[in-house]
Amino acid sequence: MLTIDFAPLFPWSLIAALAAVSALLLAYGAARRARGMGWRIVAIGGMVLALANPVAVEEDREARPDVLAVLVDESASQQIAGRAEATAKTLAEVESAARRLRNLEVRVIRAGAPDDAAGPVDGTRLFRPLTRTLADIPPTRMAGTIVITDGQVHDVPDAKGTQSVGGPLHVLLTGKRNEFDRRIVVVQAPKFGIVGKDVTITVRVEDSRNAGGSIQMNLVKDGRPPRPISVPVGRDHAVTLPLDHAGSNILQMEITALPGELTAINNRTVVSVNGVRERLRVLLVSGEPHPGERTWRNLLKADPSVDLVHFTILRPPEKQDMTPVRELSLIAFPIRELFEVKLNDFDLIIFDRYRRRGVLPTIYLDNIARYVEAGGAVLEAAGPEFASADTLFQTPLGRVLPGQPTGSVITGALRPRLSDKGARHTITADLPGAGVGEELPRWGKWYRQVEVQRRNGLTLMNGRGDKPILMVDRIQKGRVAQLTSDHIWLWARGHGGGGPHAELLRRIAHWLMKEPELEENSLQARMEGGRLAITRRSVEPDDSPVELVSPSGKTQIVKLTDGIGGRARAQVPVGETGIYRIRDTQHTALAAVGNINPLEFSDMRTTETRFAPLSSATGGGIHWMEDGMPELRRVRADRLTAGTGWLGMVDNRNFTVRNVREVPLLPGLLMLMLGLGALLMAWRAEGR
Repeated sequence: MLTIDFAPLFPWSLIAALAAVSALLLAYGAARRARGMGWRIVAIGGMVLALANPVAVEEDREARPDVLAVLVDESASQQIAGRAEATAKTLAEVESAARRLRNLEVRVIRAGAPDDAAGPVDGTRLFRPLTRTLADIPPTRMAGTIVITDGQVHDVPDAKGTQSVGGPLHVLLTGKRNEFDRRIVVVQAPKFGIVGKDVTITVRVEDSRNAGGSIQMNLVKDGRPPRPISVPVGRDHAVTLPLDHAGSNILQMEITALPGELTAINNRTVVSVNGVRERLRVLLVSGEPHPGERTWRNLLKADPSVDLVHFTILRPPEKQDMTPVRELSLIAFPIRELFEVKLNDFDLIIFDRYRRRGVLPTIYLDNIARYVEAGGAVLEAAGPEFASADTLFQTPLGRVLPGQPTGSVITGALRPRLSDKGARHTITADLPGAGVGEELPRWGKWYRQVEVQRRNGLTLMNGRGDKPILMVDRIQKGRVAQLTSDHIWLWARGHGGGGPHAELLRRIAHWLMKEPELEENSLQARMEGGRLAITRRSVEPDDSPVELVSPSGKTQIVKLTDGIGGRARAQVPVGETGIYRIRDTQHTALAAVGNINPLEFSDMRTTETRFAPLSSATGGGIHWMEDGMPELRRVRADRLTAGTGWLGMVDNRNFTVRNVREVPLLPGLLMLMLGLGALLMAWRAEGR
């Protein structure tokens, strides 16, 4: 390209001063009507022009292509109602049309898809990837930006943020006009509640058609059969959730999808309320005073969540020494009140070295057995009495006990150790000093054990000769534990180094009271950092995989790695926000990731309102792809960049100068001769 430039021989200020002085002299001469003024003007003008030194500049230019950024939305809302196929088709048409335009480079940027590595992000975020990708492109090379989306983008800059995009911002909408959708919104839900009481969850069913009336919603509590209720549309509605057990009480709410509805993903939601017991009521019945009685009492009294009722039988009925009762300072055992009237108020009943002595009639022991079968819990801590003729096993309570006495009591030093099942059960797994994999545990010794034969349940700890020393069992809806030694108090005294008596007894008691964290066969999932940690606990080894279903409905098979303590674990990176469902052959677990009302699912209808301000501010256009593909044109930067049926890509005419050549237009000798000639002609004119 050839252009004219100047390479002044002196500074422009000096040339300007000389020109000004010359102009004044010429003006004075003109005023005096001096002869030869034309030649003087030619001479002075030529010298000033020579001092400016005009040159011809020839540039060897290389055109640089403009860049068209194509931003493809791959969020969850783009995967419904055929939008993914429409997006792929639109992208292909844009690339094909762009190839036909001169001097244009296309950069495709895919964003919005769940990023497992980055963790879950609530909503669709497209503009940070766009800014990061275009950071190395100068604004003078941007032809424009085309966004292929459904319009549901949650980080669109306002009209003042035009610097975040290059050139005009055009939007191609992949959905259809007049879409309708419904969703369930959880307005308010408590995280905790008291077991045995109801909590209130406020929900609202929203319908984009502003339809009134009511709709049927199905409630599923902890996987039980659904319960239909009628819910008004567009108004808050209170749903009652009974907390009938500790731990997660899961309520799934779902409405049936209508024909033509955009998606059913947001037609269901799950709320998990953690049930906590207000107070745990424990009844401890000690058959007689003994050293271990204080261990039980201290343990239960030290737990602030336990209300303990403790009775020790000091004077059995057969002991008649004619001493008046009022002089013994003893209280009568309230048998009927405890074991008939208020029996179901207790969460756990402990029999500590109890024997049949006529204190509890058979009918009340049968009440306790039925209490267990209905969901109660009993712990039988046996002493030598369990092997005698007065054993509790010969009562109706014997039908729920897992161990049957042989009539023998084993004496002498013994060291309890975990069984194979005990190494995996939540009660005994990971007990300090258990010495799993070692020859002997690092615990103190006991010196007495009642010999029993296991009838049902699981043996968690063995004593001498691998005879059961701790057994647990599930009886219909209830639970039973049996400890066949009364020497655990030796651990509390530190004998032989002691042992984890407090932790063991605490775990036994809380397992019996159905503490969720101590479920031995369970499936759990929770967020740890940016990953979903899945843990399965099982007494029996289980290498089966689990099925992970994401909030958008994608299914993934996850293999768990077996570890110690009966735990199999896996950590799965997750990128979506919402409710994840984890299933195996026996269990189902739910995990809430992010907001309970995910922004991505709040409104999944195609819209142009979010992009309209920014697109208008940059001179771009918005086009619905159901109307067909618009024409792509190259336009000058000062021209209109969008119109009906077409979108303009700015032609910046950017280039790179590879070589420059300069040629003087006024050689010095020539200008000198012309100047002298003009002066001679002026002198001649004056001489006439």
